[in-house]
Amino acid sequence: MAKRGSVSVVQALRPRRGRPRKFGKPARAVTLTLPEEVITALGRVDPDISRAVVQLAQPALAGAFHPPAELAAFGGRAVIVVRPSRVLEREAGIVLVPLSDSRALISFDESMTVADIELAVRDALAGKHLAPADVRVFASVADLLKQARHTRSVTVRRRCIIVLESGPGARRNDELSALAGDKLA
Repeated sequence: MAKRGSVSVVQALRPRRGRPRKFGKPARAVTLTLPEEVITALGRVDPDISRAVVQLAQPALAGAFHPPAELAAFGGRAVIVVRPSRVLEREAGIVLVPLSDSRALISFDESMTVADIELAVRDALAGKHLAPADVRVFASVADLLKQARHTRSVTVRRRCIIVLESGPGARRNDELSALAGDKLA
């Protein structure tokens, strides 16, 4: 299912010589001449001017094409990021954490395993009840997980992330602060 232009698990995690990529993807140096007040304003967004420019360009890039699922790599680690899909959340039992570029990171409960997620994704694909856009997301996730399983130089590990939730059943901030204070004391 790997398409031309997509990055395989092996390619994403292949050790690279030299300095790590600043943005986790190919980039190139560009020389700009900017007014001083623009440089100052960019410095307030991020002390690194290039990161400030990238951050400010994100809304314009939100409409840019992203594959249904792809690897976001940094060093020797990568995570799967997907186009947000409520069907993926429901069918695979995961929670998608939104990213600033209109994609989402896959998170899941401690009781689930990566194998559970892959099986749920494959079962949903076999069920033939998904819309075409969802089929592309599910198939891409399944393909990335399969590649990772079949690649000897790659280990699939579960990691924890911090997710802040609001709504019914969520603790109030003052309760969270008190709880955090108890843990820190």
